[in-house]
Amino acid sequence: MVSRAERGPVADWFWTIDRLFLATFILLMGVGFMLSFAASPPVAERIGLESFHFVKRHALFLLPSLAVMIGISFLTPRQVRRAAIILLAISLGLMVLVLFVGQEVKGSLRWISIAGISIQPSEFMKPAFVVVCAWLFAEHAKQPEIPGNLLSILLFCIVGALLVAQPDLGQTILTATVWGGMFFMAGMPWLWIIVLAGVGMGGFFVAYTMLPHVAGRIDRFLTGEGDTFQVDTARQAIIRGDWFGRGPGEGVVKRIIPDSHTDFVFSVAAEEFGIVFCMVLVVIFAFLVMRGLNHAFRERNDFNRFAVAGLVLQVGIQSMINIGVNLELLPAKGMTLPLISYGGSSMVAICVTAGFILALTRHRPEKRAVERSLFRSGVGVPAE
Repeated sequence: MVSRAERGPVADWFWTIDRLFLATFILLMGVGFMLSFAASPPVAERIGLESFHFVKRHALFLLPSLAVMIGISFLTPRQVRRAAIILLAISLGLMVLVLFVGQEVKGSLRWISIAGISIQPSEFMKPAFVVVCAWLFAEHAKQPEIPGNLLSILLFCIVGALLVAQPDLGQTILTATVWGGMFFMAGMPWLWIIVLAGVGMGGFFVAYTMLPHVAGRIDRFLTGEGDTFQVDTARQAIIRGDWFGRGPGEGVVKRIIPDSHTDFVFSVAAEEFGIVFCMVLVVIFAFLVMRGLNHAFRERNDFNRFAVAGLVLQVGIQSMINIGVNLELLPAKGMTLPLISYGGSSMVAICVTAGFILALTRHRPEKRAVERSLFRSGVGVPAE
């Protein structure tokens, strides 16, 4: 245990970090590792690999991901901004490169191999994009002559174009929703809301008419006709699990779900541990979002407020999309359940997100005392 009397980077970090946030992120990582034992062996055996191949790889990414999360949580808000700008520049460069030399998986170009390691650049782009846009919105709110809102729109257009080019409509929708929420928090005029809503509806219509795989997924969702094997078996797994599940290792339906270790790990959890367990998972994700929004609501610094709100919305909406697909409430979309699903890029990227959240929600008594004094005197809150 670290004493309050101690001074130093580690002691300061321990007493200023939001320990409930930290414990929740670590808990989700532990649950994900546990579920990998249930969800991944059938997939490994089906493609001719050793039963615990994906379990071992999942474990291999746990420590580096945890180290990334803890390391980033030591940063100051200014350092978070700088790290996000660098990460965004690298991610966008790799997203351009992936269109030319990327690995095609299921008709999409989303992966690139670097030193023998497959990386999905769009996963790392998401938290960096949120932080950079939060900075742009905050700068415009502080100094209206700075075209922060316009720059964020241009940045969103670049990111959206690269995602659509892959194509990855799910990540596009996720990024657009989070960005729109942040823009709304930043005081978006109603005219902009109407215009952007119209652009979004137009983009959705274009995607439906020009991308056959998008139209196919939506049509299958609406009509129930066509190849619905994966979502049907996922539903059967949930139904078979009932309230309290069949028990660890007793799942049967999970063995025929093609992506049981990634997109449909929630269904595996339902079959083996029950609906009650899944409800607890939903509550945990809801807790993360609500606690993050509560932090944002109490934060006087615009950058911190927009960034924390955007980051927790990103985690919450991504989990909502994954769970919605498993419950057949949304069309099938390849999106992982944060910190639960198998996937190296996804896990490390979510831990970057978690690190940003932890860094921006740390208690800074001295800074806040200065802010309160300036706020009362009418000077305003200084920039980070």
